[in-house]
Amino acid sequence: MIMEHLPKLQTKNIVLASQSPRRREILTLMGLPFTPVPSQFEENLDKSSFKSPRDYVMANAHGKAADVAASQTDYDLVIGSDTVVVLDGKVLEKPKSEGEAFRMLAQLSGRQHTVATGVSLIAKGDTTRTFAEETSVWFAHLSDDVIGAYIKTGEPMDKAGAYGIQGRGGALVRRIEGCYFTVMGLPMHALAREIAELCKEHLL
Repeated sequence: MIMEHLPKLQTKNIVLASQSPRRREILTLMGLPFTPVPSQFEENLDKSSFKSPRDYVMANAHGKAADVAASQTDYDLVIGSDTVVVLDGKVLEKPKSEGEAFRMLAQLSGRQHTVATGVSLIAKGDTTRTFAEETSVWFAHLSDDVIGAYIKTGEPMDKAGAYGIQGRGGALVRRIEGCYFTVMGLPMHALAREIAELCKEHLL
């Protein structure tokens, strides 16, 4: 796993193609040094052109990573990521208004949905590894008052599916099946596995 490679990774220039505080927190928990560089990739891909939400988030993740890699003159690894909530096959991203946030949360109430997170790694020399992880999430039944009170906290407005499992939104979640960090925005185990493979193959 990645543990034995951490001393070597401490000497690498790792770039996170995101300004997400949640993704920064996960990389910090992993013990990885990194520099956050927000991507300018325009997330306007046509969802209907992809076979599945997995393919969609992988394409977005790669777009973000490639955009940042093109702007950097000296890096060893760029990490791009994208997360969506999927309900009944429909992709739910960040709400554009409080009304949309309310509708999303009302749809998720008392039901199971899937969170898909895509990750794209671009190592020096243009070696690319792109993958996705999915986690099933079950919500409790939410009254209109609960949804309204949660929206008033402001937390839903920059979150896919209008909730953050690592914050107050965690109280809405009855159970999950899969990786918690996938829901948070960056699947720690899968990311560690892929970075370790790059190290073993002397690509990082």
